[in-house]
Amino acid sequence: MKTKQQGNGRKVLQARLLCHAAGLLGAAALLPDVALAQIAAAPANPQTDTGVQEDEGEAIVVTGSRIVRNGNDAPTPVSVVSGEEISTEAPANIADFVNTLPSVSGSQTAVSNSGSLSNGQTGVSALNLRNLGQNRTLILVNGQRSVASTSSGLVDVNTIPQALIERVEVVTGGASSVYGSDAVAGVVNFVLDTDFTGISADYEYGVTTYGDIPNHKASLTLGTPFADDRGHVVFSAEYFTQEGQHTIDRDWNDSGYFQINNPAYTPTNGQPQRLIQSGIGSSNFTPGGLITAGPRRGTYFGQIDPATGRPTLNQLAYGTVSGQWMVGGDYDVTSANHRGSNSLANDEDRISLFGRAEYEFAPWFTLFGQASYNTFEGLSFYQQTPSVNVAIRSDNAFLPAALYNAAGTTSYTIGTSNAGIPAGGGRTKREVERYVVGGSGEFDVGAIGWNWDGYYQYGKTTSNELLTNSWRADRMNAAQDAVYDRTGNIVCRVNIDTNPANDQPGCVPLNRIGIGGVTQDALEWLFALYPERTQYIKQEVAGLNFATSELFENWAGPVSLAFGGEWRKESVSGITDENQYSTNPNLFWLYGNFRVTDGSYTVKEAYAELLFPLYEGLEFNGAVRVTDYSTSGTVTTWKAGLVAEPFDDLRLRGTISRDIRAPNIAELYDPGTARTNAVNVPVASGGVIADEFIQQFAGNPALTPEVAKTYGIGAVYTPSFVPGLALTVDYFDIEVQDAISQIGAQATVDFCFDQAQQSFCDNINYLAGSTTDISTIDITNYNFASQSSRGIDVEASYRRAVGPGDLSLRALGTYTISNVTDNGIDPITDDTAGTFLLPDLQYRFSVGYDMDSGFGASLVGRGHTGGTYDNDWIECATACPFIEDPVLRSFYRTVNDNKVSGALYFDTNFNYDFELQGVQAQFLFAVKNLFDRDPELVGNGPDGNNTPAYPQTARTRYDTFGRTFRLGLRLRY
Repeated sequence: MKTKQQGNGRKVLQARLLCHAAGLLGAAALLPDVALAQIAAAPANPQTDTGVQEDEGEAIVVTGSRIVRNGNDAPTPVSVVSGEEISTEAPANIADFVNTLPSVSGSQTAVSNSGSLSNGQTGVSALNLRNLGQNRTLILVNGQRSVASTSSGLVDVNTIPQALIERVEVVTGGASSVYGSDAVAGVVNFVLDTDFTGISADYEYGVTTYGDIPNHKASLTLGTPFADDRGHVVFSAEYFTQEGQHTIDRDWNDSGYFQINNPAYTPTNGQPQRLIQSGIGSSNFTPGGLITAGPRRGTYFGQIDPATGRPTLNQLAYGTVSGQWMVGGDYDVTSANHRGSNSLANDEDRISLFGRAEYEFAPWFTLFGQASYNTFEGLSFYQQTPSVNVAIRSDNAFLPAALYNAAGTTSYTIGTSNAGIPAGGGRTKREVERYVVGGSGEFDVGAIGWNWDGYYQYGKTTSNELLTNSWRADRMNAAQDAVYDRTGNIVCRVNIDTNPANDQPGCVPLNRIGIGGVTQDALEWLFALYPERTQYIKQEVAGLNFATSELFENWAGPVSLAFGGEWRKESVSGITDENQYSTNPNLFWLYGNFRVTDGSYTVKEAYAELLFPLYEGLEFNGAVRVTDYSTSGTVTTWKAGLVAEPFDDLRLRGTISRDIRAPNIAELYDPGTARTNAVNVPVASGGVIADEFIQQFAGNPALTPEVAKTYGIGAVYTPSFVPGLALTVDYFDIEVQDAISQIGAQATVDFCFDQAQQSFCDNINYLAGSTTDISTIDITNYNFASQSSRGIDVEASYRRAVGPGDLSLRALGTYTISNVTDNGIDPITDDTAGTFLLPDLQYRFSVGYDMDSGFGASLVGRGHTGGTYDNDWIECATACPFIEDPVLRSFYRTVNDNKVSGALYFDTNFNYDFELQGVQAQFLFAVKNLFDRDPELVGNGPDGNNTPAYPQTARTRYDTFGRTFRLGLRLRY
């Protein structure tokens, strides 16, 4: 709820925006990519894009086009969330709020990417429109690109100064011809209040109902005009800190709910290929070590007895085994140390500083300068790392007497989740700097009035990626191979054997046998070295733009034109210890085999956009952009749209556009990022075994831009007989060709072993002297896939005075008809909408009431429908069909349970405005997930050694924190 002072300030700002929409002079100096043309004549009943009808003269101008108009007037739909709505819900960060919008689906968050260790993406919150991929959504700040936070081009939206956000505009359609590359699924534009005047101080505190994940957020914003309002200065500072929760410490995560290959399946017995159920755990390790081969198979080591210094010996009750999994038996014993060891929430410390100054020397020239600085430091844990196929020699000094130098045994093969060795994780520090200088103004050439702006922007991200508790193979191998020396001391074998070339000076023996034997000295030696990389991601942009709304007058009205050009350079470089990467597997790190990505490309482009009225109530909007990439040559994008108003209450709109996404630097130049994982490998005797390997992902400089064709048609209905009501519906159809993609590690194994495709076998490398033990799997990108998405967006809003206050209603929904992927290898997915990755329907609705007395309250519902794991799978328990073709069999899988439930969460928000010693104040209280609804269980699997460590749900889809409380106080002067 806004204070009276805020409300008046908003009216003044909105009136100013409407009067000066030709250049958005309140923000044009900062918005050279947006405020390029004068607004067409305002409609008789202007509407905000939130659907809320304001008094005439108060319309908020939004920017779905370079020819600026109200979003409902533009041919491409633009949905707007006001800063007031954001502040009412008091999100801990802006990403959490935007991700509740139905059109935003499958986004990466600081929580969901806690396992992104080797690619430097930990802590990054990147938005994903239409579930088409985060790198197909263009993020803008006041209409300008922001420097990426990763070499893969992702922008961490939490680096945007939240205290200054005036509104968020979501352009839900292709917009490459208007804004440039990457706007395939759409654009999310964060508009900052650069006209802020006064002093604002905010503090918020949040915590879950379980007493964990406490966080604090504080901000201070100052703004003032000077020189008789010819100049303006704004400064904002924000600090956010959060204490993470580094295990999945929730009851719903304890049932062992996973997806596995059915151990009882045969092609002829009618059982399903996959099982999804509770009571599943790991089969190949225990916390203190499990012997997995030979006559002692099933013996596992328990707690170490302080009196003897040796672990207890136990016999595992095996369930039904399927590769790395088993159903039943002692599944809870095997998984105890590993299950849920991924961070539920990460540690975070963020600082955001923003400053801007402008001065109008003359109507034709306003000079501005802007600087922003953001820091992020975060810590998250990937998993309590399991190790399988570990060879422990029979003379290991830590073995119990019953196994030590046992007759006929030279070594034991064990699997362990390494109790006593801390979980592997990542500590990331990231600094994002952005500096902009430029000018804007308006001038006349004859009878034509023009707006212009030009700017230069320099952005730099410095990312330091340091992995915690990641060991190097040679150190682990040396430390675990502990033996007695001649005097009875336990030492590392490498230092007393006959080969001086393998010595490890200072090696401290590490006890991997049992629980409780790992010493601090051993850990300090094991982790004395660690992988670390610093990357420098730079972006330079220069642009010059001109626009007029009165190029000439045709038979139906004035013709508007915007045109301009832009130059951009993207580059990445970095440093790492040259000894930290090796092609020798014995020197591989567990995680973080960092190599420096080094490369750059430049972009030159020119564009023009035209608004041409055809007759009263019908206008054409078209744009074309020619872009030249130093890496892949010239490409053209365009759009054509019509807006028709058959009568005052109804507006129809439609567009066709050609859009592109250019390959990012990582896709082009990644030198071979390596990460540890596991795949299920078929064996001759039937079934599969889990095999650990190093996945090596390399870039491809020959990549070319993806090309998308977008179709959209919609309607806006604002019935005059129901003042305050606005309804919109828009159909979208996006088809991406030459999509950049790759075949993953498990698919590579499947195609090689199941289908004998040699091209995939060539990407699998084995340990020296072995033809079965996988060492590495090579993966790279190609332009070989296609993807399409079709659906319908709906939005309804209503506001009116009711009793002693104002009632506001709003509902948004996205119904996805299909989301089809074709990589040219697998059978084409007919319709993947309706899966847990992309539900049929996602929605959000809110009811708010603001009283004249200062009290305000709102209720928000957000959710999605249920669906399937895969719409092409066949659910059956018995008499399951057998598909002979091996390709189709791996595609049309049979499964015992193919259903995933939907979810609906409720949030409440309360606020009270009051005056304190002449200062406008607001107290707020918000509850997210009011009824503490647990997430629906989702059976993840069947491959990946990290699967049990992750939450047994889809955390991009469901709330994993539970009920969360936020308290806050805001002061305005």
